[in-house]
Amino acid sequence: MHKEGGESINEAVIGFMAGCIATGVISIIQYPFWRRWGMIGVLEWHENQCLMSMLFKKNPETLVKEGFMLHFLNGGLAALFYAIIVKSLSLISIDPNLLGISFGLLLWILTLAPIHKPITGVNITRHPLGYKPILLSLVAHVVYGIIVAHIVVIWLG
Repeated sequence: MHKEGGESINEAVIGFMAGCIATGVISIIQYPFWRRWGMIGVLEWHENQCLMSMLFKKNPETLVKEGFMLHFLNGGLAALFYAIIVKSLSLISIDPNLLGISFGLLLWILTLAPIHKPITGVNITRHPLGYKPILLSLVAHVVYGIIVAHIVVIWLG
């Protein structure tokens, strides 16, 4: 994985930073929905708070800050791997919108959809708030993916 001149480290750092920036942007978008719908309404935040609840053996409603920190860590790590893969496979010249949309949807399909119910106990296809949290989550992941893709192209392209 190590390349001449530490390029993999550079890609990893840039990817992680891109993921944290993108996570910050989507978190700003998600915040009003969290205020309106509560923890259960923002799928990613709900998962992270429930994971922290399992770790700390506390009520997830009391772990907003801890869940939020995990949300940023997850966003940074996903983009870290994205940057390394895109650069190593020479995909950096592909349209960043296409790459970003693909990355966001793939991330949602692989990491959110299958694990939400086991972690939170809430089935996303039969969500108490209907389709709205799923739609918000899909849009957030696509926006996240596009932001990550553009930052990676700008900084690594």
